[in-house]
Order: sequence, then C-alpha cells, then structure tokens
Amino acid sequence: MNQQMPMIDLAGEYREIKSEIDSAVQRVLDSGHFILGDEVDALEQEIAAYLGVRHAIGVASGSDALFLALMALDVGPGDKVITTPFSFFATASCIVRLGAVPVFCDIDHRTFDLDPESVRKYLQASYTPAVKAIIPVHLYGQCCDMDPLFGLAATYGIKIVEDCAQSFGSTYKGRQSGGMGDIGCFSFFPTKNLGAYGDGGMVTTNDDGLAEHVRMLRVHGARHKYHHEELGINSRLDAMQAAILRVKLAHVDEWTERRRVLAAVYDRELSAIQWLQVPYVMPECRHTYHQYTIRVPRERRAMIQETLASSSIPTQVYYPEPLHQQPCFASTQELGGQLSNAEAAVPSVLSLPMYQGLKDCDQVEIGFLIGESGNGTV
Repeated sequence: MNQQMPMIDLAGEYREIKSEIDSAVQRVLDSGHFILGDEVDALEQEIAAYLGVRHAIGVASGSDALFLALMALDVGPGDKVITTPFSFFATASCIVRLGAVPVFCDIDHRTFDLDPESVRKYLQASYTPAVKAIIPVHLYGQCCDMDPLFGLAATYGIKIVEDCAQSFGSTYKGRQSGGMGDIGCFSFFPTKNLGAYGDGGMVTTNDDGLAEHVRMLRVHGARHKYHHEELGINSRLDAMQAAILRVKLAHVDEWTERRRVLAAVYDRELSAIQWLQVPYVMPECRHTYHQYTIRVPRERRAMIQETLASSSIPTQVYYPEPLHQQPCFASTQELGGQLSNAEAAVPSVLSLPMYQGLKDCDQVEIGFLIGESGNGTV
C-alpha cells in the first residue's frame, strides 16, 4: 500500500453527497442569514425528533455544550462533578472553568467508560451535598452502563449530564444517547459520526426549564436583545454548519450501519490474535464505532504502530495521558479512589482507521500486519 490511508476520509464523504452539500451552502449564502435563524431552528427540531427528546439547542461547540449544561444546572465554586479520567480534555475543563472540582472515578476495563461501581464506592464513602452532577462519557461510540448511574443519581439527588461527543446514534437498551440523562451534550466536530465543516455542538434535554436556561445562556444570558439577566456566553451555532448537518443527518444511519459492518470485519480479522482484544460491546447496546479501538499489550503497541505506518496505515491513541495526570488539574481535582483501570488503558489502547469508505481488503491487510508485527515477524 503506497498511498497514505486516512484515519477518516472527510473528503470522500463530501464527494459522496457533494450536490446536496453545495445546494445547502448556496441556500444559506442566498439567505444572507448566518447566525442561528431558520436553518438552526430546523436542525434543532430534526435532532430532537431523531433523539426522541423535547428540546435540542444548537451551540458553538461540544465543549460549550458541556459548559452550558453545567451552567444551566447552577454548578459553581465549591461544587463537585463526578466523571471519568479517560476522556478528552473538555470533559473536565468545563467543570474547572466554573470553579467546581472534577472527581475522577475509574473506568470499566472492558468498555473504557465510567464504571458505575467506582462511582458507587465513592458516593458511599465521600458523598456530600456539594456533589451536583455526574458526567458519563459515551466513549468511542458506546454508551455507558447507565441504569446503575440512574439509580445512584436518584438515591443521592444528583443530575446526569451525558457527554455524547462520540456517540451520536448510539443506543442503550433502546434509548438514544443524549436522551437519557438530565442533559445531553453533543459535538459536531468534523471527525464525528455526524460532523460539521467546522465547530458546532448541541445540548439536548426533556426539561423545559433547563432548555430555556441554555437558550438564554448561549446568547450572553439574554432572552431579549440587549437585556441580560445572567452572565452567559457567546455560543451560537451558525446557519452554514446547521445546513450542512441537516444534509448529513439524513445519511447518518446509513453511514453508521456501514461502520458497524466494517467493525464486524475488523472483529473477524483480529479475533484470532490471542493477545489482542477487539472492542467489547455491551448487550442491548448499539455501538456506532466513532473509533474502532483495540487493546494490545503495552510492549507491543509501538511495534504495531511502526509496522502499520511503514505500510502507510495510520493509527491514533485516544488518549495518551489520563485527565487526572494533566498538570492543569493537579490542584483542582479529587480522586474518587484508585484509577488503575484508566491508567492501565492508556498504554494499551490503539484506534484503527474507521470511516464508511474503508475497504474490506484494507482491513484484511491491517489485520495481517498487526498479527505479524505482534509476533515479531514483520
């Protein structure tokens, strides 16, 4: 293989729906309306219908979605928010930016999602009324085990904010990610399964009051222009991104099913490698494979990456450093117990190319190279 394989082929995706995208972009240009407006309103309604929620509120990014969700829940200085240390930076930075403390609990060693048992142990040992929320992250396209978290939230009076940045279209026991907790937070970063051509995000909820609060907070805390009730932020989804997302929303289920077929091919090619773990999928869950992430012995990962790179096949590590070891959180965090599963995952996870245009023959080659490199024969 001479030509560099992408991790995700956004240009190929555009070519597939070029006429639809070009028409949507031209429609926005002709309208002269570029911030919020009819395109954003329509997208919000379509996303809400897709997810089966009452409200969807378009915002400027997935990071802002998390920040606004916690703002709407009145999380602030002295409060605590439980979350995972094995996630993108924004999951925890939104907590600290509000003056609250992230409490890092461990992950499930199979799914890499927040482990409800770790959360339970922390709450039993250390609960105070300062604990305001739990942020489970539906990592790699698979939902967390939510029922135990709902039970804990009900027992302790805690809100649940779903981080759905990687899980658009994922389901848990028939329920859509972003439609289960008090608030859901989506990212439309271009590489997501439903991605814009720039930044964008969405907040979802069934709570009328929370929805109204988020809508106000995203426009500088104003319900009416130039009358500011709170110190909100500027986080408005633009019409161009909304129009593009509306086109792609119509294709997302087809693309997701293609990803699931590709994941099955990877599973077939890799399952015979005894020292490698293919992604674990919880029963009654729809994994959307935002990433196809395997687990390999830490001493073999670098060799696998080098072997694949020599054949122009990229890989990525999500994430190379857990959040509780990030310097900027050193003085602002609390550890909710031992984080051994998260720390063990960091040197062993490896994400392989995953996009709907990936060819089965490429996956066969990837599987062969991984098997041979792990045996030290390549």
